[in-house]
Amino acid sequence: MAPVSATLTVLSHCTVLPHHKSTLGDLKLSISDLNMLCCHYIQKGCLYTTPSQPSNTLIPHLQNALSQTLSNFPPFAGRLKTDTHGYVYITCNDAGVDFIHAAATNLTVADLLSSPDVPPAVNHLFPFHHKISYTAHSSPIMAFQVTELADGVFLGCAVCHAVTDGASFWNFFNTFAAISRGAATCASRVPDFRRESFLVSKLVLPLPEGDDIKVTFNVDEPFREKIFSFSRESIQKLKAAVNNNHFSENVDVVEMMAKMNSDTQQKTVTRDVTVETPEISSFQSLCALMWRCVTRARNLEDLKTTTFRMAVNVRQRMEPKLSDSYFGNAIQSTAACASARDVLSRDLRWCAEQLNKSVRAYDSTMVRRAVENWEREPKCFELGNHDGATLQMGSSPRFPMFDNDFGWGRPMAVRSGGANKFDGKMSAFPGRGGGGDVDLEVILAPKTMARLECDPEFMVYVSGL
Repeated sequence: MAPVSATLTVLSHCTVLPHHKSTLGDLKLSISDLNMLCCHYIQKGCLYTTPSQPSNTLIPHLQNALSQTLSNFPPFAGRLKTDTHGYVYITCNDAGVDFIHAAATNLTVADLLSSPDVPPAVNHLFPFHHKISYTAHSSPIMAFQVTELADGVFLGCAVCHAVTDGASFWNFFNTFAAISRGAATCASRVPDFRRESFLVSKLVLPLPEGDDIKVTFNVDEPFREKIFSFSRESIQKLKAAVNNNHFSENVDVVEMMAKMNSDTQQKTVTRDVTVETPEISSFQSLCALMWRCVTRARNLEDLKTTTFRMAVNVRQRMEPKLSDSYFGNAIQSTAACASARDVLSRDLRWCAEQLNKSVRAYDSTMVRRAVENWEREPKCFELGNHDGATLQMGSSPRFPMFDNDFGWGRPMAVRSGGANKFDGKMSAFPGRGGGGDVDLEVILAPKTMARLECDPEFMVYVSGL
């Protein structure tokens, strides 16, 4: 298949200001925010069929809806600032966000979706390619790009990762879509801007200057990017296999897709002794499969230590808890480590148990310990696969990525741009059909990806190839 390229023409470029002036004061960055200053901007977007509205009315309509949405999310229209003491804040100064209207009429929806391999042309559908979050001191925290395709439209957004995590971002995107289609926004989605938790530190993060502020991985390292789809039925079978029980059509969908659910117990009776063992969640079962099969595809030495990292939403893990609508980053990272020999020679249940243990242990004490560790050595989070044996899972199949009808229907697909991508990075999206389907965006070295595609243990669970 010939590579798909995009010929992009920028039709207009402007600044969209909030509909109402902000009354919100400066917001101090938390430790979780500061961790992201040397990461790329988040880049997420949605693909749609062509709206019935012509572009000469569609673009002003979207700009107006964005302006109204920014009034509810004033930090996105602000800038970062560092005070004389070295503390970093979001100043809600109504400076506005970039809004780009572009055309790539040589691209079709089929060009973007016909193959599980993500074409490089997708990167052209987003603003701020490889932009570092720290640069939001002098440029917009957020930018939108509306790109007209031959038979569709793509809405791509880039936003400073030091200002928001996935939960806050999709709350914004959902609100933007609701306002655009004229729907009443949900009161429960009103963002909580309070900065009263122990995630906000009194310590200053020392940062390098100028050109030394960069991501911690090689952006030029070659990789392949592919979307692997897993149906609800396939994931149920995988979960049943991991938990050594029978496949059931009545598995509760909400439980099945609970990314961090690990409280359920199943009982095993052995010689009159009842032993409670944790039931492995569906998502942990899927992560265990990825850990095992990618480790095999990497051809690692037996004693090489492998690591599987997962992003953990700590809003409800802290005491006192944060509200679900807390605005900002409220994520930390948990890791399971094991030798390549153990990952490959033991069964899939064992791999899943290692992930389950690391997630189950992540309570408020662990959150506080992570804060204490950061305060002993303040630094930005280091992304990358520096030892050649790391996998890192981001995003979540629980995010409402397809609840984004701007007035012309639900998205056909969700895609991310080129931000923060390296060998071993994975992102979990809900499947378009809902009901427990999952799409995994997987980034691997080309040879590793080729081996993974030939792994029968892995491919038996993949749908739609």
